[in-house]
Amino acid sequence: MAEFVLKYADPRGEMHQQVAEAGSERELRDRFSQQGFLIYSIKPRREIAGMAIGGGKKKINLEKFLIFNQQFVTLIRAGLPILKGLDLLSERLTDAKLAPHIKAVREEVKNGSLLSDAFARQGVFPPIYVTSVLAGEKSGALGEVLDRFITYQKLALAVRKKIVLSMVYPCLLIVLVICLMVFLITFVVPKFAELYSSMSAQLPAATQILIAIGTTARNYILSGFVGLIVAAIAFRFWAKTPAGEERIDRARLKVPVVGEIWIKYQVAQFARVLGTLLVGGIPLLQALDTASSSLGTRLLKNSLAEAGQRVKEGQALSASLSKTGIFPGLSIDMIEVGESTGALPQMLASVAEFYEDDVNTRMTAALSLIEPAIMICMGCFVTFVLVALYLPIFSLADTLK
Repeated sequence: MAEFVLKYADPRGEMHQQVAEAGSERELRDRFSQQGFLIYSIKPRREIAGMAIGGGKKKINLEKFLIFNQQFVTLIRAGLPILKGLDLLSERLTDAKLAPHIKAVREEVKNGSLLSDAFARQGVFPPIYVTSVLAGEKSGALGEVLDRFITYQKLALAVRKKIVLSMVYPCLLIVLVICLMVFLITFVVPKFAELYSSMSAQLPAATQILIAIGTTARNYILSGFVGLIVAAIAFRFWAKTPAGEERIDRARLKVPVVGEIWIKYQVAQFARVLGTLLVGGIPLLQALDTASSSLGTRLLKNSLAEAGQRVKEGQALSASLSKTGIFPGLSIDMIEVGESTGALPQMLASVAEFYEDDVNTRMTAALSLIEPAIMICMGCFVTFVLVALYLPIFSLADTLK
């Protein structure tokens, strides 16, 4: 059964939009037409939205989605029914990407669907959110469960923003250094090459090498630029394949300093999600599956799938994670203590806090070393260029004397 986004008007003239399943577009059109609805458009859901990485699919704005959830929780706690809360919020959303999906959720709930099923059918909401809503429905504490989801997302966003902001200056510095190098190689060096060619001077080896590089770069700069773009596009497509994602993750893991920071950040994210789901009353196997799907790394997803299979066979979570060979030893020990004391969700929260602090500390230390390293490399390059270009002038001056 395929899923379609259906836009129609009811007998009172009110417009509606929802996601519906049918064998074909014609079957869906006939079904709703027989019920007295006026069909405006029917499109496959994959053409409308999706949250899969790549493929040109749109993502919802997470910060605006959190605002919607804060308002939704407030209305629920004020005693409003879920459908009435969705009615009020769906008409007041200003986000063009989020509003159609919330309206579709409202229509599905109106037609008798569970709230978690309605969110799941949209295909754009995070798996952890859908699972949290399901836990809230089963436990009768939807407000509290959504509160925990909001708290988790705020913490995750804060950590992510801090990392991104700390990377802005080094990235800008690297771009400026590359631009300076390209300018010197493709513009300054060929000018000196023309000067020395007219003088028929005997050039030192360093100058000859630099001029050869500069003239070649100037002659092939356009083709090199096009080749670089083509290579980048090809790499991007390859990196989106399952095999490419896993190869890149393994290569990233082996990079000194960076690999350690990256895996600790992923472990912190995993522990935070898993702990949030367990507190919400989700069984361990289902929580483990949802937590792994919320990660953006293929290597960890595959490793967690293997760990989940071991847990399903009766092994402890700590032992299953240890056999992946990826998780840091301290995190395994802390999870083992949480299992033995019956306080696994609380221990997972401690794991997340510990590794988030560790990532922040190591990122700060690494960035404080990157900036001087970039400046030293740039200084060495500029010094080499200046010496190689001006050395023949000094030799010529000595000859004239």
